[in-house]
Amino acid sequence: MIDHAHDLASVRDATERLLTAVGSLDNAAVTQPSRLPGWTRGHVLAHLARNADALVNVLAGRPMYVSGEARDADIERDAPRALDAQLTDLRESAARFQEAGDAPADWSRTVELRNGVKDTAARVPFRRWVEVELHHVDLGIGYELEDLPEEFTEREIEFLADRFAGHTDVPSTRVTDGTRAWRTGRAPDGDPEVTVTGTPADLLGWLAGRRDGAPLRVDGGPLPALPPL
Repeated sequence: MIDHAHDLASVRDATERLLTAVGSLDNAAVTQPSRLPGWTRGHVLAHLARNADALVNVLAGRPMYVSGEARDADIERDAPRALDAQLTDLRESAARFQEAGDAPADWSRTVELRNGVKDTAARVPFRRWVEVELHHVDLGIGYELEDLPEEFTEREIEFLADRFAGHTDVPSTRVTDGTRAWRTGRAPDGDPEVTVTGTPADLLGWLAGRRDGAPLRVDGGPLPALPPL
């Protein structure tokens, strides 16, 4: 059972960590490259603000974005802003998302995200939590995958393993940190199963496309190449 109220509180906490960290930057730091190819830190911050508003649209039953082109144009427009403007936008858009999440609603209903992806409304707060936590890491300002809350890391590994489950280009794979295990890729079809073992942070980094998987131990074949998120 997904506890959307718990996840909304987790989003609030993660957002406060992000705002505190970003508040220690200066205007020059916002213009510097992030860890995402082609994006400055300003691009990441602009995306986070616009994503909050996009998820408000989702909860209201509206299209998440007017179009992919409009989404990209909004990020490009907002990326060069000064730090104070970025912080204000982040704070105000986060408040709008929390307000939408606090409104009485049928959380079991199905909602539509980008590219026709559908999910239950109850999972939207977790999806926002993912955006805030991983993009905080993407800023490259001292917050690393190892700093993520343990609950978040475990749930995101599970979420991504499920996302790649059944993908024909990914071999049947067992993902484990030595204590817990998840399965992903094709259903077992007689071929040897690949086992990928590592720390939770390294497993998440590989699954989320944030690390190349070099520290992971792989048995039964090469490290599977994962589709882009």
